[in-house]
Amino acid sequence: MASATQNTPEHGKEDFAALLEETLGTDSAFDGTVVRGRVVRLTDDHVIVDVGLKSEGRVALREFGPPGATPDIKPGDVFELFIERYEDRDGSIVLSREKARREEAWTALESAFAHNQRVNGTIYGRVKGGFTVDLGGAMAFLPGSQVDIRPVRDVGPLMGQPQPFQILKMDRARGNIVVSRRAVLEETRAEQRSELIQGLKEGMILDGVVKNITDYGAFVDLGGVDGLLHVTDIAWKRINHPSEALQIGQPVRVQVIRFNSDTQRISLGMKQLEADPWENVAVKYPVNARFTGRVTNITDYGAFVELEPGVEGLVHVSEMSWTKKNVHPGKIVATSQEVEVMVLDVDSAKRRISLGLKQVQRNPWEQFAEEHKVGSIIEGEIRNITEFGLFIGLSADIDGMVHMSDLSWDESGEEVMKRYEKGQVVQAKVLDVDAEKERISLGIKQLQEDPAADVLERINKGDVVTCIVTAVQSNGIEVKVDDVLTGFIRRGELARDKSEQRPERFAVGEKVDAKVVGLDRASRKLSLTIRGREVEEDKQAINEYGSSDSGASLGDILGAAIRRRSSED
Repeated sequence: MASATQNTPEHGKEDFAALLEETLGTDSAFDGTVVRGRVVRLTDDHVIVDVGLKSEGRVALREFGPPGATPDIKPGDVFELFIERYEDRDGSIVLSREKARREEAWTALESAFAHNQRVNGTIYGRVKGGFTVDLGGAMAFLPGSQVDIRPVRDVGPLMGQPQPFQILKMDRARGNIVVSRRAVLEETRAEQRSELIQGLKEGMILDGVVKNITDYGAFVDLGGVDGLLHVTDIAWKRINHPSEALQIGQPVRVQVIRFNSDTQRISLGMKQLEADPWENVAVKYPVNARFTGRVTNITDYGAFVELEPGVEGLVHVSEMSWTKKNVHPGKIVATSQEVEVMVLDVDSAKRRISLGLKQVQRNPWEQFAEEHKVGSIIEGEIRNITEFGLFIGLSADIDGMVHMSDLSWDESGEEVMKRYEKGQVVQAKVLDVDAEKERISLGIKQLQEDPAADVLERINKGDVVTCIVTAVQSNGIEVKVDDVLTGFIRRGELARDKSEQRPERFAVGEKVDAKVVGLDRASRKLSLTIRGREVEEDKQAINEYGSSDSGASLGDILGAAIRRRSSED
């Protein structure tokens, strides 16, 4: 009965399962381990591998090479392989080359991380916030901030290039690895900096890369240490901003100008590697010679003109134009304009050249003096009227002045000026030209003969003249001689006796005789005295009729003199 039970179908199924389990095995002890395998053969999609177990294993062919490339593999090659499943439904062992490489890489990476060692890897992809790095089978994350010491705009040249990295964090359970390329560069930079600083000397010529650009210069990476290349040391010629000559990332050759070992500050220069254009500049640009240059900069006080690269001269605002005064240089010249200039002065020691723009043109006052001699007559428009005279336009740039005293022989200047207005065309005579002081004196009254010329020729100091009183003032009287000359007799000169020195005893239109004590022919004015005339007449009477010492009384002498004058009158 028992044997019959054992032969039931259900019992047969159990025996078959036991036999199958014995044959194929259900032991999963090999799962997740790494074994060595030898390639037996290749199919279209898989590589058949003997791993020393009762069944052969298979590995996807794509795991032995990059995508799209034919794997370089042949029978007999030996590889480390990862057992994913001991046996599948087909009785084959499922293997993975990638996971084997990953397990091998993780073991090596853990050792490197524990000993703070660098690892080699390749940046192969871009993800959010950074990049992916292949560390020999293990994938790591490279944050964007850890790519370089300074921000990198283009990571393209770094992609696919084997390079060292420092592991910052790793978690095998989660499969996370974070690496840094910046830490490696900083460590290398520190080593290079220390080595460079120890051997650094002034005058050394080094190669570097422009790291940063500011308004005052550029910072150059010398390989672990930065130096400042000031804007004035980039080139001999004027550079307003370093970006005109340099750009970030540009390789440059520089010379160490100054090095402070205490602060480790390095000053660099590029122009020092070129010949100084200021050598023999006094010979190349002699005083009074003319040259053509380019305006490089305009300021409130003048314009800088480049004579050659690295050599500039200043045209001061006072040397820009003969006639345009108090005008900003920017209204006379423009940046980049080609101009002809004259060398006025050269100071090689201070690297200064004074240039003149107006000197290459004719002095308009000298030209006027050559074309219009003193005494010649000109015609022009009244451009301006001031309280002291008229300004007459003589050309597009220069004026001549008619002083109010040169408007009329007879009338006062204030009165005559009222008859003139701006824009009126008048004639005038050239009285004087002072090219140095840039002055031209003109006269309108000189167009006519001086009506007092004849009178002035015959009157001399000491003469007694007959005057007509024209005005009575508290301090004296005004008179006129021959209707053309004016004179003034001060109160103290009105009479010999003080009691008679009263201006009010004279009347306008009254005739008086006075002695000339002063004559201003230019202004046609006389200084006169009645008292002096009377004193002189007394002396003459005493000399002619005797003195009181000879027995004649003063009344007799004066009486005789008076009778004589009366008879002459």
